[in-house]
Amino acid sequence: MKLITSEEVQLGLYREEHLEIINRFELPENQAKFTALPKEIVAVSNGQYRVVILSKDVPVGFFLLHSTKRVSEYTVNPHAMLLTALSIDYKHQGKGYAKQAMLALKAFITTHFPECNEVVLAVNHKNIPAQQLYLKVGFVDTGERKIGKIGEQFILKLEIK
Repeated sequence: MKLITSEEVQLGLYREEHLEIINRFELPENQAKFTALPKEIVAVSNGQYRVVILSKDVPVGFFLLHSTKRVSEYTVNPHAMLLTALSIDYKHQGKGYAKQAMLALKAFITTHFPECNEVVLAVNHKNIPAQQLYLKVGFVDTGERKIGKIGEQFILKLEIK
């Protein structure tokens, strides 16, 4: 498995050795309502890929990439992937890990999923910190909207190639 590295952060596909640490991730309620903790994503189906955000080989964050039919709910691009469930363990927040991970995303996608040319995601209209993060690292608002479990979501995309 090839790790994609920035100064502080590496992105890697989930391995069993990560399980114990990511199962202990915690988020305050005001963040937890917008995402899923890794321990809530135990089973993945074909076309779902768990990605671990590592700092010095220690898991500090997590997200899920999809190349399933669910992607078509967000884009008509047949070469797109959907990003969901991004979280940084609460004790590791404020260190720039989420930003570094999202900046490393293009290289990670190019390495592991060379057929993918776009990543899409939905971010809740009330989740201002996440919106700012995604826009800062190059995602753009598609203008599309979706109603999620807790209200309106903006659909954002990041072109890979």
